[in-house]
Amino acid sequence: MKVLVTGGAGYIGSHTCVELLEAGHEVFVIDNLSNGHEAALERVRGITNCELQFMNADIRDANALDKVFKIFKPDSVIHFAGLKAVGESVTDPLMYYDVNVGGSISLLAAMTRAECNNIVFSSSATVYGEPQYLPYDELHPTNPVNPYGKTKLMIEEILRDWVEINSQKKATILRYFNPVGAHKSGQIGEDPNGTPNNLMPYIAQVAVGRRKCLNIYGNDYDTLDGTGARDYVHIFDLVAAHISALSKQEDFNKFEIINIGSGKTTTVLELLKSFENVSGILIDLKYLSRRSGDLAEFWADSSKASMLLSWNAKFSIDDICQDAWFWQKNNPDGYNIKD
Repeated sequence: MKVLVTGGAGYIGSHTCVELLEAGHEVFVIDNLSNGHEAALERVRGITNCELQFMNADIRDANALDKVFKIFKPDSVIHFAGLKAVGESVTDPLMYYDVNVGGSISLLAAMTRAECNNIVFSSSATVYGEPQYLPYDELHPTNPVNPYGKTKLMIEEILRDWVEINSQKKATILRYFNPVGAHKSGQIGEDPNGTPNNLMPYIAQVAVGRRKCLNIYGNDYDTLDGTGARDYVHIFDLVAAHISALSKQEDFNKFEIINIGSGKTTTVLELLKSFENVSGILIDLKYLSRRSGDLAEFWADSSKASMLLSWNAKFSIDDICQDAWFWQKNNPDGYNIKD
């Protein structure tokens, strides 16, 4: 199968490219490198000993998209491209609506012109908002509390309408919980631009001396140890869900929403303890007050993924920390190799 991967030079995208290539698919990546790294694609080629095609372009560029569809003629699209920092989306919402929603409309318009009918979309558990019950299942009401989550929900609704254009179109929505970890080779991993917004890369950067200490926001939640608890899923497990969705999509309804999470919670301190155990490094930390909008805990009901994708999370928190640490200690400056 020929697969176009938007945002394929990013964290989740690059890991997905590895598995696509190793499964025998042809891959074309389009990425403007705002959150991605061309070096990651070079390492993907090295890991797989396979070639992939790459265009440095923005998916809002209709001409660039038309060129990709003309020369590559993809059978399916996996759509990762977009901005993803919740805090930034609050301070610059128009940019998020432009890039995430506008970019997705541009992509779907190009797919329509090229008669490419299949898409797997990278959505997020942020579409649910404040939990009315837990765990979140796919029928839980959606009420995102920040512009980032709102853009994801808007794109889902656009896709719901897009598949009605004709009977051939299919869209599979994967709502992620908290992706973490890295490739076992230590060659590719999470390397955010600027200050990490996610917990794991922040911990790892403290461990290699790039950050002074870990700030923990709130230690008075009604959880096991008072710190926030989240549903963490290894990047390998997440990628496996994409590969399964791609291969099984022809058997799905034309529009499907599927949660991808471990179904378990891990607190900040539990994750930190696991990381310290596998790395042998004690992480300096500082407790700060809760951040507005942060939830005490949430986790996924992924039974639909088990049923439709034959998928279940396989990797443990220790596996996650081991792989994240192996990546970071071998790449203390991420993809920015220093002489």
